[in-house]
Amino acid sequence: MSPRRAGGLAAAAVAGFVAGAALTLALQGTAAVPEHAPGPTAPGGPAPAISRPERPDTFLAWTPGGLPEGFADRVAALPGIRRVVVVASDNAWLTRSFDEDGEVVDDPRPTFAIPLEVAAVDPRAYAPFLPPVDRGVTVALTRGQGVLGESSARLRGLGPGSVLRFDRVDVEIAAVLPDELVGAHELLISRATGRTIGVSRERYALLVPRRETTSRRLTHRLERALPPGTLVRVRAPGETPYFRHGDAVLPPVRIKELFGEFAAKPRPGAPGFLTLDPAWVRSNIATRRVPLLGRVTCHVALFPQIRGAIAELIELGLGDTIRVYSGCFAPRHINRIPTAGISHHSWGIALDINAPANPFGAEPDQNARMVEVFERWGFLWGGRFILPDGMHFEYRRPPTG
Repeated sequence: MSPRRAGGLAAAAVAGFVAGAALTLALQGTAAVPEHAPGPTAPGGPAPAISRPERPDTFLAWTPGGLPEGFADRVAALPGIRRVVVVASDNAWLTRSFDEDGEVVDDPRPTFAIPLEVAAVDPRAYAPFLPPVDRGVTVALTRGQGVLGESSARLRGLGPGSVLRFDRVDVEIAAVLPDELVGAHELLISRATGRTIGVSRERYALLVPRRETTSRRLTHRLERALPPGTLVRVRAPGETPYFRHGDAVLPPVRIKELFGEFAAKPRPGAPGFLTLDPAWVRSNIATRRVPLLGRVTCHVALFPQIRGAIAELIELGLGDTIRVYSGCFAPRHINRIPTAGISHHSWGIALDINAPANPFGAEPDQNARMVEVFERWGFLWGGRFILPDGMHFEYRRPPTG
């Protein structure tokens, strides 16, 4: 089966994101966590029930590019921290998948593979961060099995008993859990299994303080345990839909639901760049002329929002705020780093505007009214990132009324 293609901005997927956010807020309660998990689910049995009890008073912490070495040990030693677990996250390349009956589901063309965002955890350390009835899945993780997020399971049409193949490594699926319990990842595995498929970079941590606190106070506390100059983002319960690194942007699984999933491979002689399945590109990427921008190559579903934002800028007399357009569709890893995640430019859903005056990491220099217009039309501005990317405008949601 070829990678799936989304037919525009699916209303159901948007609704799913909102529902996930609401469920996350419900789960991030203040109940105490028992020290011992209940008995494991029987091997080969049905997926554990999806539960909705209160979650502990859990906070999120992440640093751009990944956590510093030894982060968990330093944080665990801080006074006032009751529990901490780090989560590794990387792309893994799916070469084939099989349903519970052994029938092939995903089968990308030769030399291509499907990028999946995979999280890897220490099962025992992660268990207290799951609702009690779901902790049995951590036993499956220690056995080398995996857990799909519910969006990933829906996207793939797979469930317990299915198998994901990453080159020569097979991962059998033991259960499906809500996205918010797996950080909106497509697949959750153990750290040991992660090392066999290239998932090892520690990206974020989940923390449980001993006493009630705020994200600001916890940020100051963590900064004392980090190397000087390290940027850290801390989120309190209810501050973000999904506890994961880079939480301001849509997770890859949500982008796949909205804009489709592609197979890809490294571009020869161009480290950090990708070649996408030509069939996916033909069906999803188009080049059209847009006022102020000129020839624009983006995802076909994004053009109405681009045109809407540009039309409003012209109507408000703000056309001169766009001085340089530097592109949209660019299949590559983030910042062209082969070990980083897949850039949202790869889907053709991000624009670079006024790049010369807004280099990555520098203080942004964009017209505030222009930014407001793009945000009104559903774009997220990179100038608000913890590490600013002032040229960057990417899809975040449908336009507001």
